[in-house]
This record gives sequence, C-alpha cells and structure tokens, in this order.
Amino acid sequence: MLLYTLRRLLVAIPTILLLVIAAFFMMHLAPGGPFTSERPLPPEVMANIQAQYGLDQPLWKQLWDYFFNIVVNFDFGPSFVQKDRSVNDVIAQGFPISLTYGALSFLAATVIGVILGIAAATRHNSWVDYSAVSLGIAAQALPNFIMGPILILVFTLWLGLLPGGGWNGGQWEYLIMPVIALATSYIGSIARITRSSMLEVMNSNFIRTARAKGLPDRTIIWRHAMKPTLLPVVSYLGPVFVYVLTGSVFVDLYFSTGGLGQSYVSSALTRDYAVLLGITILYGALTVIVNLLTDLAYAWFDPKIRY
Repeated sequence: MLLYTLRRLLVAIPTILLLVIAAFFMMHLAPGGPFTSERPLPPEVMANIQAQYGLDQPLWKQLWDYFFNIVVNFDFGPSFVQKDRSVNDVIAQGFPISLTYGALSFLAATVIGVILGIAAATRHNSWVDYSAVSLGIAAQALPNFIMGPILILVFTLWLGLLPGGGWNGGQWEYLIMPVIALATSYIGSIARITRSSMLEVMNSNFIRTARAKGLPDRTIIWRHAMKPTLLPVVSYLGPVFVYVLTGSVFVDLYFSTGGLGQSYVSSALTRDYAVLLGITILYGALTVIVNLLTDLAYAWFDPKIRY
C-alpha cells in the first residue's frame, strides 16, 4: 500500500504544479485587466500601479515569484480590486462556508443515494425498486441552479418556513435549502450506481455460496456484498465532492451565503485576476487531492488495484 501511495503522489504533485503554471498563463492571456476602464489612467499612474503589484517584471519572473510564494508561504498575493485585502483573506472568509454546506450536501447525497440503491437492488422489480429509481431520477432532473429558486419560492415566499438567504453563523435554518439544492443533483447518480453494483454482486458465485450455507440475507448484504458493491460508488464519490464545492457558485448567488463561489463570480466580473487565479488553483488542487484520496480508498477496498 505504501508503494502504491508513493506512485500516486508522484503523479499528483506534478499535476498540481502544471495546474499552477497553466492557470497563471491563462489569466495573463485574458483581455483587459483590473486597472483598465473606459477612461484610461495616465501612463505614470499605470506604471506606479504595475510596479506596486510586480506586473512590470518579466513574465517568467512574475511566475517564479508567484510560484515561490505559494509553495513556501502559501500566499496568493494581494487582491487587485479589494483594497487592503489579500487573496488569502478572501479564501479564509468564504471557503469555510462553502466547505460546511458542501460537506453536508456530500454526506446527505451519499447516505440517501446508497440507501436508495440498496433498497432498489434488494427489492428488485418491486414497488420499492420503481419508487427509489423514480425518486433518484426526479432529483437528478433538477440541478442546483433550478432547485435553488424553487426552494426559495416554496419554503420562503409561499410557506414562510425558512429564510431565503444569508448565513448567520451557519445556523441550521440557513443550511437546509443550500444543502438540499446541492445534494439532490447527485442522489440519483449515486443511487443508480449502487443499485447496478449491488445487483451484479448479488449474482456472484460467492453470494450463492453464502446463501447455500444458510446465511440470512441481512448478513449476506452487510458482511459479504457491501464492500464489493461500494467499489464503483467510491470511485464516483471523489469527483462528486469536488462538484459539490464548485457547484456552490450558484448556491452562493441564490442564497447569499457569502461563500467562496460568490467571491469567484464577483472577481470575474471586476477582473480581479489575483482572486480569480487563487480560487482556480485552490479548486484545481482540491480536485487532484480528492482524486488521490479516492484512488487510495479504492485500493484499500480492492487490494488488486495496488498491483
């Protein structure tokens, strides 16, 4: 397992480094800039601003300084638009919010999706199977940018049960609708994968042997069938966790939670390339790290993968 982990790290670390370089050059190739406007600044003022942020240096020197600050100090530099604020300040303010309801959404989608998939597989071709599959498809048919306005319309404007936006320290009534809006997009996929995997495992020879020995169905499902059933589910959960975090962009806009997605959109509109670049690198690094953890979990479930 240690050798497999080292091999995966040798792939993940260069991937993150290439991500930083690619994102840096893509931001510099984008037209315009944070200091351009309808009325151009005097050349002297523009030169002073560029010198303040190090934009007058050669491109390779800017890349080296930026890369050095990230690796050594984990410093993404100052914001170009928000005065007296750094990119680290923006991330420190918004990322815990996005991570909180993103993790809760991921947990809810995983638990509900797996339960629906197992129920559908163990009651194959029954009303439980049809109901679970229909519920999963209906949930997946409403992505978060559609589910968000619907939740606000029903629970806030019509019923008046939940606040329509805000964060207020993460109180439970402010978490319910963002969690539902994010989780429903992935419940159906997790349920379908679990159902298909469970049906395949339940027709395996070792399950027939367990039944021939007279083991009860509950023991067969939870002690023998569950681990191989979860293999394809685990491989899907890694990208889902990243999708939940990146999908928070719409949730932040609809529910005004103050999460990182709202900062991402506002930085793109104001051309605050420092914040945009920092959040892009953060999301990309999270994608690589979560995929690495998924590979390690998959190898733990199935030792054959290590070889």
